[in-house]
Amino acid sequence: MPELTIRPTVKFIKVGAILTAIVIAGLDLLYWTQAGGAQLWLMALPALLFCWPASRWFRRQYTKTTITGDRLRHEVGVATRSTRNIQLSKIQDVRVDQGMVQRLFDVGNLSIETAGESSRLTLFNVDKPQALADEIMTRAQKGTGI
Repeated sequence: MPELTIRPTVKFIKVGAILTAIVIAGLDLLYWTQAGGAQLWLMALPALLFCWPASRWFRRQYTKTTITGDRLRHEVGVATRSTRNIQLSKIQDVRVDQGMVQRLFDVGNLSIETAGESSRLTLFNVDKPQALADEIMTRAQKGTGI
């Protein structure tokens, strides 16, 4: 089977960037309609506002789950990296949790239950969570010979 890579969705980051751009346009309009430069601090806010979607995007870039062969590898981190390897044959259950907003965007959280000491791995805000859960369970069953 081909390699499967799972990353958190970019949908919420796009929505955050659009909302930030709208707020910045409003601040810009407010700045130019004010008499004089007394409200100069308003022009410093756009850089601060874009820190929120930028930090979410940066965190997304350094979170990756890959399924290859008979293993699931979950990697998180930039300066310090945490990697968790799980044998697909040890996966017992994959649960999908979706809040109301997540359901609107077809996004959800996957909780992967395994046999062993650290029994749960949760992947937050992934696209098409039910299809991914089905694919993980199918690969896990093929790995055990069922």
